[in-house]
Amino acid sequence: MSRHASVPRSADDETGTTWQVHRVWFDKKPGDYVLEVRTPGRSGVRGAHLRNGHYELASPDDPQLPALRAETQHGELISYRPHRRAVIRAEGRYIKVFRPGEAIEAAERCVQMDILLDPSAFTVPRILHGSDDTLVFSSLPGQTLHELGEEHSALGDKAFASAWEKWSRAWIAQLGAPYDTATRRVFATLPLHSPEVEATEVWRRLNRWMRHYEHVPELTSRAGALRAAAAEVTRNLLGAAPDPLVLAHGDLHDNQILVGDSSPLGLLDFDDAAQAEAALDLAILDVHLELRLRKNRMAPERYSTAHAEVIAVAEALQVSPSRFQAYSDAIWLRLACAALPGRSSLATAVLGERTCAASTRANGAAAF
Repeated sequence: MSRHASVPRSADDETGTTWQVHRVWFDKKPGDYVLEVRTPGRSGVRGAHLRNGHYELASPDDPQLPALRAETQHGELISYRPHRRAVIRAEGRYIKVFRPGEAIEAAERCVQMDILLDPSAFTVPRILHGSDDTLVFSSLPGQTLHELGEEHSALGDKAFASAWEKWSRAWIAQLGAPYDTATRRVFATLPLHSPEVEATEVWRRLNRWMRHYEHVPELTSRAGALRAAAAEVTRNLLGAAPDPLVLAHGDLHDNQILVGDSSPLGLLDFDDAAQAEAALDLAILDVHLELRLRKNRMAPERYSTAHAEVIAVAEALQVSPSRFQAYSDAIWLRLACAALPGRSSLATAVLGERTCAASTRANGAAAF
């Protein structure tokens, strides 16, 4: 069995309990993986390892996250990347657990975003308390745009469209408003996510994928296609003048945006906040919508509604179509370098489709 095929959809622990594999990350050694898993009938998630085909649940005592065991006593573990980060949902609050020292920078990003975001458009969780390895946030009312777009959601199409229009108006207002001198100073302290940074991230992920799979015979053609795609993405990112820098969330997808009964919208998770082109956030959001569509987790009509709002925002903010395309290709390439075989093969196929469409697009007028 190849290393690629060795990542299962589920695995049994030593007690015979079946755990569904929810998320996967590459471990240091080729063929080894770090997993987030869940099982029916039990709330929350667990960490696990897959090493040389052997599945094992991770210990509740994570040596890289020494605060984890104590904090999980307060609520339900809902997100966990072993040795890196965890999120616990407790009554009226959320607890993020970091490696020692890493919570300080995360807290700084939250403070910066609280200053930079227009309070009439977006509200953010308050930091209730924290330490160098934990942050405790207040919860926000409402449902995420992701939840509202799920097939079992009781929200009607008109209300769904209204929710996305609300986000569209708020995002345009936020990025289109000028900063005063004090706010501009805060903006300048954010890290820079330049086209060079994005290209470096693309190659970092590709090289990691190659370390695990470049010697797997059945993946030789995919490896070649990914190398070619990375070279093309790099040319497109670096070969044209970038759009102006704006405030960027850095990981914007529809699970980060909350819609309640009253204004403003809620916005979550600012660990990757940066100065970047507006195309970065919009491409991330749009690609994740299309990913859900292609995995049959979002109705085509709802995808069309949400996608149209993303494009409307791009046009209103005068995002260059070529920059949107360049970042969109980069995000698909990131997904193609994922450890989950299904996601990787789907994203690789999308990149192939986009390459074929590029020549057609080059012969016509540039447009979204």
